[in-house]
Amino acid sequence: MASRVSQWAIPVAVSLGVPIGLYVIFLLLGAFPFFQRHFLYAHRLNTLFWHDLNRPEYWGFARNQVTPFSLTTVDEETIYAWHILPLPTYLKHEDRLQAQQPGFSNDITKTESFRLLKDDSEARLVISFHGNAGHIAQGLRPDSYHTLTDSSRYHVLAIDYRGFGKSTGTPSEAGLIQDGAAAVDWAMHVAGIPASRIVIMGQSLGTAVASGVAEHFAMQGIEFAGLILIAGFSSLPTLLSSYAAAGFIPVLSPIRAIPPLLRFFQNFIVDKWKSADRLAHVVSLTRTRLRLSLIHAKDDLEIPCRESDTLFKSAASATTDGSPDERSFSSWKEQRTLRREDGTFVAIINAEPDIVIRQELVPYGGHNDVMLSSAVSLAVMRSFGLDAS
Repeated sequence: MASRVSQWAIPVAVSLGVPIGLYVIFLLLGAFPFFQRHFLYAHRLNTLFWHDLNRPEYWGFARNQVTPFSLTTVDEETIYAWHILPLPTYLKHEDRLQAQQPGFSNDITKTESFRLLKDDSEARLVISFHGNAGHIAQGLRPDSYHTLTDSSRYHVLAIDYRGFGKSTGTPSEAGLIQDGAAAVDWAMHVAGIPASRIVIMGQSLGTAVASGVAEHFAMQGIEFAGLILIAGFSSLPTLLSSYAAAGFIPVLSPIRAIPPLLRFFQNFIVDKWKSADRLAHVVSLTRTRLRLSLIHAKDDLEIPCRESDTLFKSAASATTDGSPDERSFSSWKEQRTLRREDGTFVAIINAEPDIVIRQELVPYGGHNDVMLSSAVSLAVMRSFGLDAS
């Protein structure tokens, strides 16, 4: 009998001990900023070995519809970027665009695509901040640009943060916000697009960047046409207590049942990304107009949709006097919520001077495909005031 038990004990111990041991090693390595940032940003996981980002036609764009170029940040990092023309604009100037030299532009201001952006007094621009891992054209990101440019008149500016893709440097919270600010500065001061015709949009990690960028400019009194956060999160320490990378690899959730241990490891998180606090600050600084849209898919297995609930509460509470308790806020929000039969909903808060905060839970899309949802395109349209007529 004892021998039978021993026969089973060794494989069971190994099967349990190996994953537990690997998880402990992961936690210990994650306590060091170098490894932690590689785990968080995953910026070295990309397809540059077999994808040439300077040939956007590979992803279905027309010749010279996309102009690859670079920006320089205040701390002298070089940030790789794409300017993507809307197809209706491209069609009107197709001959001149086709004649332009394709590939990376060392001086985008001399290109036809830049002229079409700068010289159009009605041009509208969406600045897109992607999530972690990969590069500007990895996964579904090109499809999300197509969704915005194939049939609209919106230009898109997308960037790779420092350390991602072809950009120089090493990622950090402060650094990524500087990268986003550099994109906005280029749009306003080089391309000449006023903030009132710019929408800031982010997905996943990009929502934290977008929130930081919006706060950065709000403190200067600059307000954008809209701020759209897709699959966002309230703060990194809070997120990691329930986050599952790729939908099934836990980070801190296995130790969530031991609060002191959870707090101990949360204290080692270097980049906090406190988006909920930043959104509240943006709302409190608004003097003329704000269109804030929060979009999340019900079937998102990586970042739970309750994270958008937290973002909404933080932003909406900033429009009221004081901080309502959970029960009072839930009741207040419910009065402003339209619920659907499939468990999804839309909640809308209107406040002075001209603030609209909209949270939408869509039924499908997971963590990444939600970028292709019509809810995103509609949010862009609302931001630009196309729902006012």
